Amino acid sequence: GLEKLGEGRLSGPEDVYVDAAAGGTLYTATRDGWLQRMQPNGSWEHWRFVGGTDLLGIAPSADGSMLVCDAHKGLLKVEDGHVTILASTVEGSTIRFADAVIEASDGTVYFSDGSTRFGFGEWFLDYLEARPTGRLLRYDPGTGKASVALDNLAFANGVALSRDEAFVIVCETGRFKCTRLWLKGDKAGQAETFVDDLPGSPDNIQLAPDGSFWVALIQRSPWLDLVMRWTFTKRVVASFPALLDAVHAAGKGAMVAQVSEDGEVLRVLDDSEGKVINFITSVTEFNGDLFFGSLATNFVGKLSLAKVAQAQGQAAASS
Repeated sequence: GLEKLGEGRLSGPEDVYVDAAAGGTLYTATRDGWLQRMQPNGSWEHWRFVGGTDLLGIAPSADGSMLVCDAHKGLLKVEDGHVTILASTVEGSTIRFADAVIEASDGTVYFSDGSTRFGFGEWFLDYLEARPTGRLLRYDPGTGKASVALDNLAFANGVALSRDEAFVIVCETGRFKCTRLWLKGDKAGQAETFVDDLPGSPDNIQLAPDGSFWVALIQRSPWLDLVMRWTFTKRVVASFPALLDAVHAAGKGAMVAQVSEDGEVLRVLDDSEGKVINFITSVTEFNGDLFFGSLATNFVGKLSLAKVAQAQGQAAASS
């Protein structure tokens, strides 16, 4: 029941933002350097040209611009005809892998730096090495500077704020977990596990309308789990691109999870074969539908939650 939006015109739409205030206008960034927009009537347009091939996470800003993570350049602000680099360094070090971004109501921007050792084109090497060099960064629009909010993260990826903005969540792809940093209350400044032992590696995370979260999961590969047990096997696979591609391809199913605001996994939608869409990198809920981004497709996926419930009910009845 998956609908393919913009099929053929989108190259690796990694992240998706749906503007509820604009009736469901959809935005995504693609490998050709464009922010593309789909109107509620289904028509597409090249909306803003950013440039580059490493555009990843996107999020709206209160001033009407769009925040974009360019893995190579850093945190960008994109307006009509103008692109500004907000942060390319943090506390004296280069931002090598700007990944996902979200803006709080006070204007503070939280974004992730996946690795201090590897860039976007070498992301799988960071995953194999399994050294926690990722960071959650904070950009202060008042000072125009970025700072480190959390470090020692294993491939810092998706970022989301809770509904009341009491905490921010960052996904740790390399540890199959999401970490929560408290922003308000008695625990302000403290970090703790939000959800762990997920059935896949978490990529992007998005706040759902009911206050829960949708997490895109890169399916775990038994071959990769085997490789990750020993330093020797990791070095062998990293040294031979053909082996790296084979191990990576073994986990190309499609999987997303819904997690409550208390960190409880509510449900998992899983297509282990990934015949229609695979390697889901983001999932966004709007008006009863899920919208999927993926670096491996030329479209944005749209799936009705009502159809999912109907299919699950039929499967339960037949069993």
